[in-house]
Amino acid sequence: MVKLFESIKIKDMELKNRIVMPPMCMYSTDDRGYANDWHYVHYATRAVGGTGLIIVEATAVEKRGRITDSDLGIWDDSHIEGLSKIVNLCKKYGAKVAIQLGHAGRKCEVEAENIIAPSPIAYNRNYKVPKEMSYEDINTVIQAFKEGARRAHLAGFDAIEIHAAHGYLINQFLSPLSNKRTDEYGGSVENRARILKEVIREVRKVWSENKPLIVRVSAEDYVEEGNHPEVLAEILNLVKDEGVDIVNVSSGAVAPARIKVYPGYQVKFAEVIKEKTNLTVIAGGLISEPEMAEEILANNRADLVFLGRELLRNPYWPLQAAKKLGYDIDWPVQYERSKR
Repeated sequence: MVKLFESIKIKDMELKNRIVMPPMCMYSTDDRGYANDWHYVHYATRAVGGTGLIIVEATAVEKRGRITDSDLGIWDDSHIEGLSKIVNLCKKYGAKVAIQLGHAGRKCEVEAENIIAPSPIAYNRNYKVPKEMSYEDINTVIQAFKEGARRAHLAGFDAIEIHAAHGYLINQFLSPLSNKRTDEYGGSVENRARILKEVIREVRKVWSENKPLIVRVSAEDYVEEGNHPEVLAEILNLVKDEGVDIVNVSSGAVAPARIKVYPGYQVKFAEVIKEKTNLTVIAGGLISEPEMAEEILANNRADLVFLGRELLRNPYWPLQAAKKLGYDIDWPVQYERSKR
């Protein structure tokens, strides 16, 4: 058996293979945040191509939580219809579908928005200085994630992913580089993890216990004073009992840093988190070759693998990977003539 094409069941979500398309912003809406034809074609094509789990791009739970004014939104019930169409199209062609719920915090680039963060520190000199969040702001954001999860459930998603990576709002709380608070939301690891714990707890009130909840983390800040994989494992162990099922392991972007990238550069971080938390783990980082993906899974370094840029380049990578690994899978009947 080729591990890459082995099915896996996590709660009520059964994936036909271990291939994950991670969330990648398309910056293709107008400033109202609605899904459109680009999203329908983009995501459905990856489902036709054989991807097991598709995670829809960072979708803002608040208007001021957008990265840009071209981001998808889930801050209003009117967004449900378009998101539901993405879900239905992808499921029609055999994929399961998750959505990443996000809030940009200090990395919001929308000029018209008043941006917020745990501390009044700009990401760099090209960004605005954010307002330090009050307790009321924190509660508003937590409730926005909860409402986003409710809407995701109504749209029919199989899983949701809480975006706690890449320097966006929750990650800003987790990292000591961006969180300089002296109250119960700052300082110790336990305090910095508090907002993530509270978000998960509130989300679980509206998100079915039978559906998986994913957390995406930046396991390495690439700055000595920042977070490292062992700290992220500690944070995850503090929050996992609130209802975390899967960890999607990425790295970086909470602070400007020089990062040496190469195929699989984040996999070791995923190994550390898998070992120390016993959670189901998605690993990735410039993976492009089927043999590499298979090695990661076969050696139990992770449970699933994500391919981002490779699936942008080649939406039919799963079909071609099976062929390269000598494993027979069903192709879309319309494409069978090209299988051999």
